[in-house]
Amino acid sequence: MTQKTALITGASSGIGREFVYSLAEKGYNIVLVSRSQDTLEEIAEEIRTRFAVDAYVLAKDLSQELSPKEVYEEVKGQELTINMLVNNAGFGTTGELLQSSMEKNHQQVMVNVNSVVNLTQLFLKDMVDRGEGDIINIASMMSFLPFPYMSLYAATKAFVLSFTEGIHEEYKHKGIRVLAVCPGSTETNFFEDAPDSLKEGKMRTPKQVVETSFKALAKNRSFIVDGTPNYTIANLPRILPRKVITKISGSIMKKNMS
Repeated sequence: MTQKTALITGASSGIGREFVYSLAEKGYNIVLVSRSQDTLEEIAEEIRTRFAVDAYVLAKDLSQELSPKEVYEEVKGQELTINMLVNNAGFGTTGELLQSSMEKNHQQVMVNVNSVVNLTQLFLKDMVDRGEGDIINIASMMSFLPFPYMSLYAATKAFVLSFTEGIHEEYKHKGIRVLAVCPGSTETNFFEDAPDSLKEGKMRTPKQVVETSFKALAKNRSFIVDGTPNYTIANLPRILPRKVITKISGSIMKKNMS
């Protein structure tokens, strides 16, 4: 049986790094993608030693328009077959929209949206040709809610959720499993500088998020919210008007930022 290979973006830290270790432990060869060449090299060497798998490092800035295509072409150049794609790379800014430059906002959309769409499309074609493949897109609990002072981030993650659910339906009968994972507050670098309102209660660990992902993928779910409290929050739009949710979340964020 041929050993499978997974490609993971944002592989240098947090949830992405946990996917690297978890999949390597399962026997997957790993393609690690992020901007941090040195960190990726260290992780790659560790998983080669610990799990006897192959590891390939691609240092790419996914905020650049052509980066997804470059990733795909380099993978093909190595004659690798990607059985699982994990679109984990992403970042968010906090504050009013005008407090971030247009350049920073553009980069956020490119990483959170453009790279997800482009990498999915590039690798999906090969998966469909083979009749098998898995794609995991990391969305957010914010995918379900308008979130003032993180408006752009929440909107990009709403896109990821909607896009993933649609692709899941399109390709579920062609041997492809497509899953959106929606974590809430998690013990990652993303939350180190976040407002306190995003860190209330017990935070989930990257390992818990990854375990939730694999369980949902095994059931061929289109999306999963990690953690019961986060699931409750994600379902608030079913109970309260969206304008009420927006006002409450905006008030909490504004208070913590001040």
